[in-house]
Amino acid sequence: MFWFRSEVKMTIRGQPRRRVKPLWRGPMIVVSFAICLLGGASAAGWWIWQSGWMLRATEYAKSLVITGAAKRGFLVRNVLVEGRFETPRRTLLKALRLERGAPIFAFDAKAARLRVEALPWVEKVVIERQLPDVVHLSLRERRPLALWQRGGKFFLLDSKGELIPVKDVGAYNNLIVIIGKGAPKKAVELFNLLATERKLASQVIAAVRVGGRRWNLHLNNNIEIWLPEEDANVAWRHLAMLNHKHNLLLKDLIAVDLRLSDRVVIRKSQKGKTEEERKKIQAILREGGLPNQSRGRRLGAVPRGKQISDRKT
Repeated sequence: MFWFRSEVKMTIRGQPRRRVKPLWRGPMIVVSFAICLLGGASAAGWWIWQSGWMLRATEYAKSLVITGAAKRGFLVRNVLVEGRFETPRRTLLKALRLERGAPIFAFDAKAARLRVEALPWVEKVVIERQLPDVVHLSLRERRPLALWQRGGKFFLLDSKGELIPVKDVGAYNNLIVIIGKGAPKKAVELFNLLATERKLASQVIAAVRVGGRRWNLHLNNNIEIWLPEEDANVAWRHLAMLNHKHNLLLKDLIAVDLRLSDRVVIRKSQKGKTEEERKKIQAILREGGLPNQSRGRRLGAVPRGKQISDRKT
């Protein structure tokens, strides 16, 4: 009997004890703790962002880098530009907002590019920092093509037929004058046509758009050329051939009509009528007054790169 009880007791005592998990290690407590931790981190990040502390810290670190680099010689000492022809030097420097001796890493090239491309003559610009001390600009300027006469005023057009917003067009009075509604939209097409016969094109001083369909050209000897609506390039080349072979445009003519595909109609000057026709042509060209003559201006010169940040800046 005693032996049985002892064995029972030994068996009970030999069973392994069950471990009881602490309450704080329960799954719900762990999940709740993780949620609170993430929420607190998010709230702290939101507060840091809203307070501007992170932005200020970033700007401060950036200023330290710029200042340190400037002390080691990373300063703007030269501003070099290529392709500048029409844009005034002072206007370009003003748009850059860049001074000699300024920290080169503080220069915002992207913002400067937007300001420079907003200038009237600039079509595109590439601005680069060339360390340690050079800012380099590569300009592509708009090229003047023609003067558009409208309402007694003259407007300058570029090589795409778009207006160049300049106040004084007097320096460009050697360009061809185009007249008529919708003429700017067809100007590039016209000049491509004229370029096929450059010698003949050199005599053209004005072009009048007729009915929005075709052109009448006025030459420097007061002869008027009536181009057709279609196949104007064929008629233009034919006129150049006739002029080369017969000196057609040196004769006493009023107009050469090329509107018919199978013939050329020539209007010769007649007594009592020549002066009237010439006055009519001159009246068209003089409407509103031609721009003043330029002083020693030479258009078409190839622009070269220049230093625009010399000591006189």
